[in-house]
Amino acid sequence: MKSWVKWLGAASVAATTAATYGVAHHVSNRLLYYKKKELSLVIDREISAKRLDQDVFSQLPLVEKDIPSPFGYSIHSWFITPYPDSKKVMIFSHGVSENKWNSIKYMDIFRELGFNAVLYDHRRHGDSGGESTSYGVYEKRDLAAVVAETKKTFGEDALIGIHGESMGAVTTLLYASQVEDAVDFYVADCPFASFADQVAERMKTESKLPLHVLMPVIDSVLYRRAGYSMYDSAPIDTVDRIQKPVLFITTEKDDYIPASATIALYHKKQGAKKLSVLKNGLHAQGLNENKEAYQEVVKSFLDEMVYDTK
Repeated sequence: MKSWVKWLGAASVAATTAATYGVAHHVSNRLLYYKKKELSLVIDREISAKRLDQDVFSQLPLVEKDIPSPFGYSIHSWFITPYPDSKKVMIFSHGVSENKWNSIKYMDIFRELGFNAVLYDHRRHGDSGGESTSYGVYEKRDLAAVVAETKKTFGEDALIGIHGESMGAVTTLLYASQVEDAVDFYVADCPFASFADQVAERMKTESKLPLHVLMPVIDSVLYRRAGYSMYDSAPIDTVDRIQKPVLFITTEKDDYIPASATIALYHKKQGAKKLSVLKNGLHAQGLNENKEAYQEVVKSFLDEMVYDTK
């Protein structure tokens, strides 16, 4: 009888372990290969919302470049120069599932303020190479390559800023905290503070397994498959290293990454910084739902904290 009890106990443990690893593998698949939006969907969405005027966009001077990634693939980019004699340039880093067409609406704000632009696709997105998504871990090194190409194109004395949305904002902050930071200012729109915390929050409603058991297994599977840990993407741990001005933007009603994450990053950041919590819009909808307020906060940030540095 005791042997049967032991066998059943062992079988139960084995089944639980198998179920845990099964869930962890499923979650890692969703993270590594997060479903991307079709290019036509993004373009049609932006046109129908009147955030993309194709006639205007088609008239802008645009050069396509494939920038070598340190990971061996190409990072596809557009270098757009409506002001060929200007030294002001913005780099735009889009969110997960999106592509550089989603960045045009942000570009237009800065274009009206005299900035040239660099728009690029993250790894595994748009026209760039790369097999998986890492939520800023590898993307920050791709961004460093984009910055280097931007400085090569516009000159070492160029005034360069980076605007990031969601995962792009996380990538921006992680890049900014690196030693090789060579940019003058940053705009971080709705970033998460910790990828592990973000995953745990999403998992609460998707799994009955206890998070204290599941999270380490997910992290182990993720590291084994892609070479990074969820804990490697935590701008809350490094944002206090950023020396240059940062504008943090979020919305009160963000339904995916709570405003509290952006606010926590703002408070942790030292030195020049500005925070705007916009009234309307869900996740990554700050500009879409508060265009005039968004434009005004960007302009005031530049006037107060950026232009006097050059």
